[in-house]
Amino acid sequence: MTFFLHSFDELLGLMSVHLQRQDTFMRDSIPPVQRLVITLRYLATGQSLASLHYAFLIGKSTASLIIRETCVALWDVLNSAVMSQPTTAEWRDIAEVFGQTCHFPNCVGAIDGKHVRVLKPIRSGSRFYNYKKLFSVVLLAVSDANYCFRYIDVGAYGSSSDSAVFGHSHFGRLLASNALELPAPQNLPGTTYPAMPYVFVGDEAFALGVNLMRPFSSRGLSVERRVFNYRLTQARGVVECAFGILANKWRFLHTPILFKLDPAINAVKAACVLHNFVRQRDGYNFEDTLSHALGHTQLTGVRGTAHGAHVREHFCRYFMSPEGALPWQMEAIEN
Repeated sequence: MTFFLHSFDELLGLMSVHLQRQDTFMRDSIPPVQRLVITLRYLATGQSLASLHYAFLIGKSTASLIIRETCVALWDVLNSAVMSQPTTAEWRDIAEVFGQTCHFPNCVGAIDGKHVRVLKPIRSGSRFYNYKKLFSVVLLAVSDANYCFRYIDVGAYGSSSDSAVFGHSHFGRLLASNALELPAPQNLPGTTYPAMPYVFVGDEAFALGVNLMRPFSSRGLSVERRVFNYRLTQARGVVECAFGILANKWRFLHTPILFKLDPAINAVKAACVLHNFVRQRDGYNFEDTLSHALGHTQLTGVRGTAHGAHVREHFCRYFMSPEGALPWQMEAIEN
């Protein structure tokens, strides 16, 4: 089990009132602690309903109902507590950690999307059929440098690209409308001009923008651009590690989720808030980040903005300047 005892007790205290059911003259209700344990057992192991039936001496349909109800309750209770939208001051704190640990100043998050396997939804055609010839929904996530998810979007068609999912997501609309309360542009460390915007980093699937950096195309790269790609990849790696921790801690993600579409999405959302809950209290094992069972989303070329290109070029020059260069970056890009 992935919880330390004090974290489980805290979670049970938060969830008990939402999991309590009425006793009847016919039978006593299943207590909240057992409902929570059944759900955590399923999320942590991916055990079948038949296995849970024998382990807890309850019906398979009862186990299914408990898991579905508890996942909804976990999201409702924990979402605002462990995954609320950061304030301007919190964005600055996130950027400071990125600068210290990932050496990418003014970075406030790493963005990526992964496939989560599901059973084929009824009458869905090929919408959930991805390029790996599996049925899936897309989990789009924004991670901070401490491997916590700051935003997730779950449920987009498996056939969709990251850029399409991002463009239609609530987070994408907030970023496009400057509604995320990001801090005002600030000078990069060691410089006095110009003030640079705070940015998110992603891979080639995302469109370049003023607040969203992506790597340069791999063809005909200059040394400056190779260094930029190296620094961006280092920062973007935190979301890959976050996915690794998520999938290896909540191992139901290693196989197709054996629920219909909406309960499957609720289970993924519950796992994400539990990921933050555990991460903020109990830390993580580095080995958890080494691999994960979530598939990469399909890369689709998208065009960026001229202003975004200007911001990226300034970062590119800064990473080669005396103020922004790292002692080992040249050796890293040559290996």
